[in-house]
Amino acid sequence: MTRRTFAKDTLIATAAAVVAGAAPSAAQSAQATSKEETNKAIVGRWFKEFWSNPWNPAIVDELAAPDMLLQYSLHAPRRGRADVKAFMVGFRAAFPDLSFAGAADLIAEGDYVVGRWVGGGTHTGPAFSDFLAGSLPAATGRKMHFTGTTVLRVVNGKIAEEVGLDDGVTALTQLGLIRRS
Repeated sequence: MTRRTFAKDTLIATAAAVVAGAAPSAAQSAQATSKEETNKAIVGRWFKEFWSNPWNPAIVDELAAPDMLLQYSLHAPRRGRADVKAFMVGFRAAFPDLSFAGAADLIAEGDYVVGRWVGGGTHTGPAFSDFLAGSLPAATGRKMHFTGTTVLRVVNGKIAEEVGLDDGVTALTQLGLIRRS
């Protein structure tokens, strides 16, 4: 009897909250879930085609907003499709095997999608001066492998922002740009 009373009381309280406007309607919940699932699918494609190996340069024109912001702690912020493409072209020239992959399920809330990742590559290409902490001479052969978390904002089906916090200390140490104490 206690279980039935509890369930009935919970149902009545939930219904009262909905009527009072304290909880979203079923239609609003379905719409939000649908939007969040769509945003997760967009970000999933972005991670696969922009950050994996091989990469698809056309994905920038398809999924990035014209004035997209790409910002990570190791690099200067990039803005706009052309700048984002130039960043990746240079990064992949220096690290031809560069690849990142998801380390957990994507989480979405409204316009935002959060992803955890792991990745890296081997510096076998030309000199690379994009790191804020210093430059690498050509083909050092050094490997980096590190993790991070990224928050992306999706607006009208396009990625407007990708802001990430990476384990830059690990990457820069592995590349010899900073030394362990």
